[in-house]
Amino acid sequence: MRSHKIIHKFILLYLVIGLAIFIFLSTAGSAMIQKKVLNEESLNLYEEASNIAQDRSILTYSRSATDEISEPSSDTETQTLYDSLSRLSLYQSCQIWLISPKGKVYMNTSEPLNTYVPVTLDGFDPVALGSNYYSIGTFFHYFDTDYLSVMIPITSNLNIRGYVAVHMDMKKIISLKEGILARVHVMTGVIYCAFLSVLVLLYFSVLRPLKKITIGTEKFAEGDMKYNIRVKSQDEMGHLAASLNVMSDEISKSDEYEKQFIANVSHDFRSPLTSIKGFVEAILDGTIPAEMQERYLRIVLNETERLTKLTNGILTLNSMDQKKNLLHISVFDLNEVIRNTAASFEGICTPRQISFQITLTGERLPVLADQEKIQQVLYNLIDNAIKFSRDGSVIELESDIRHDKVFCTVRDHGAGIPRASLNKIWDRFYKSDASRGRERKGNGLGLSIVKEIINQHKQTITVISTEGVGTEFIFSLKPAPEDLTETSTIAQASQQHDEF
Repeated sequence: MRSHKIIHKFILLYLVIGLAIFIFLSTAGSAMIQKKVLNEESLNLYEEASNIAQDRSILTYSRSATDEISEPSSDTETQTLYDSLSRLSLYQSCQIWLISPKGKVYMNTSEPLNTYVPVTLDGFDPVALGSNYYSIGTFFHYFDTDYLSVMIPITSNLNIRGYVAVHMDMKKIISLKEGILARVHVMTGVIYCAFLSVLVLLYFSVLRPLKKITIGTEKFAEGDMKYNIRVKSQDEMGHLAASLNVMSDEISKSDEYEKQFIANVSHDFRSPLTSIKGFVEAILDGTIPAEMQERYLRIVLNETERLTKLTNGILTLNSMDQKKNLLHISVFDLNEVIRNTAASFEGICTPRQISFQITLTGERLPVLADQEKIQQVLYNLIDNAIKFSRDGSVIELESDIRHDKVFCTVRDHGAGIPRASLNKIWDRFYKSDASRGRERKGNGLGLSIVKEIINQHKQTITVISTEGVGTEFIFSLKPAPEDLTETSTIAQASQQHDEF
């Protein structure tokens, strides 16, 4: 709807501009062209009149003609002069007069020489024509319509012997103006039509895609996130449409993730709550005898710990979403963190005869990172490795420096991850084996937390896994610069991290 309104505005603007151009050409443009033609023609007539006034034959004829002779003589020289002036007047489409100082017109090229009767102009006064070299009017009431007139004096020994007057009908001036104006109108019409093609191009390249984008945004506002805006151009409109399509896809994925998230949370909360409720009710109604209650109370305690761990994981991820860049950067020894984290699992590994093989680079390996969060990354990766390791197996922990980066590896020799699940293990609540996940009290958040923390550090984490052989996680960290030590301030370390 909006695009229709916009095209209507463009069409209206196009018509208004065309009308304004036509009115301008018909008024101000016409006057300007007429003035231009008038100036050129009058200057041309002035030059012709000046050339005639300076001709020697004109001077000779004017002397004889002004001696109060009533009729010009018809001798050969006079006829030759008349013929010459007649040809010139025919070429210029004008009348050429020879006038006495008193206003008698004794030669007029518009009249035959042998029948012409000289006339005297009423109120002849050259000064009355003004200071301009041309005048427009009836030339002392001789003509019935307006003429463009130029009059040049014929002088001899500083005496005025007569005048040369050249007259051109203003109809010719107007005709010349109309001819030029017609050509201007044609050229303007061609340009105007060319701009119509620009308007058509504007419609197909901007307004029609804009209409599709507008319809798409209305569909998105109605909740139809699967609607696809079909704009395939490579310009800004195409880029905008593609961006909106990507946005709708992301929103659609977010909605699906939200539904899946709620379903997974509900499922993971329902199972322990059902167990707790069932055991507590059994204890209260006496179904479970007193000597067995301690055992089932410990099961209830384990389920509450599972709920606590799940809640803490959700809160951790939520905190990371809200404060993506809030890191407490400092310099610390990664080797020490690896040893301490591995030691914390001794109580879990001993009953299953799982041991650690630790291979570290150097006595100390200073890194620039958030120590608490990196310790959490190691804890989650080791905990995950223990869950899926066979009893009596070995978990390998390594640190190394390659290409100006520190790498930490956690490798187990357990069940491995199916190839189809490798790209999904970072998703929240995803479990590669749901039944075994529940068995080991996993909640599917550990690897999501690991991924978020490593991303916050602007580092990478990769996984290599083969079913039945084991899984290897490798993540990178930034080594601490030599000028920073473990006593460096957090502000200095943070600055170094931001520059990375």
